[in-house]
Amino acid sequence: MLNYESIKNVAYLEPKNSFSEMAMDVFCAKNNINGFTTPLTTIGQIVDYVAKNPDTLGVLPIENTLDGTIRESFDSLMNCQNPNVRILEELTMPVEYCLLSKTTEFYSITGLIATPRLIGKCHNFIKNELPMNLNIIESPTMLDSARELGNYNLTYASIGNRKIADSCMLNILKENIHDDKDNTTRYALIGDMETIPTGHDKTTIAFKANNTPGSLLKILNVFLENNINLTYISSQPSKTEPDEYIFIVNFDGHIHNKNMIKAIEEIKPKTSFFRYLGSYKSAK
Repeated sequence: MLNYESIKNVAYLEPKNSFSEMAMDVFCAKNNINGFTTPLTTIGQIVDYVAKNPDTLGVLPIENTLDGTIRESFDSLMNCQNPNVRILEELTMPVEYCLLSKTTEFYSITGLIATPRLIGKCHNFIKNELPMNLNIIESPTMLDSARELGNYNLTYASIGNRKIADSCMLNILKENIHDDKDNTTRYALIGDMETIPTGHDKTTIAFKANNTPGSLLKILNVFLENNINLTYISSQPSKTEPDEYIFIVNFDGHIHNKNMIKAIEEIKPKTSFFRYLGSYKSAK
């Protein structure tokens, strides 16, 4: 089990009350992490901050069921100046939106304050369950929407998550009002630490295959020959060379397992770029 007693700070992607902050709360509660928290503007800033401060952890969104792999997170990890900054844990969090208000009376709502993006994400609910003559006021962020309720009477509501409801002391009138009910985001806790095998681990690596015929197939055969189960593989264009791709691969097992060590030793010579991104307990 990882020891987080030395951790003094956890960085996450702003704004405050975001789903990233909610994911950070889960990681901290699970691991009894009681340090300071720092919201940062970009994913790259989070990785750089963790790379320069060994007593710091970071929380990154790494995959969304609707948008796929979040490239900025993997690019930042692959290019991190400190190669020991790795994924330590993961969790999957549903992206859930609620109707919030100062009142407790759902059927009294005549107005809605929300961001244009969330109005679109909750289109069916707004169309089918709110009044036809609903007064809609656009706002730049979820938090601004919640705060603006103070300028209107009790018949106005906003769209936000549970954390905003708690921090702004608002009532949740309706839960799960978004159209995409299966939308989830996978988050990673990153840091300059070593993990130990738990028996239910997954490993993530990134590599660029040598520019020779069959090079990718030869790499994939290494997993087969070492009885390693690949669970995910994706490719993305290299930012440095045209017509070259970096592959991101997840597979079952921990990097310290004997067959993993052997496989990695066989794979590295077949690549022009290789980066170990972490072994950690699978969220599944």
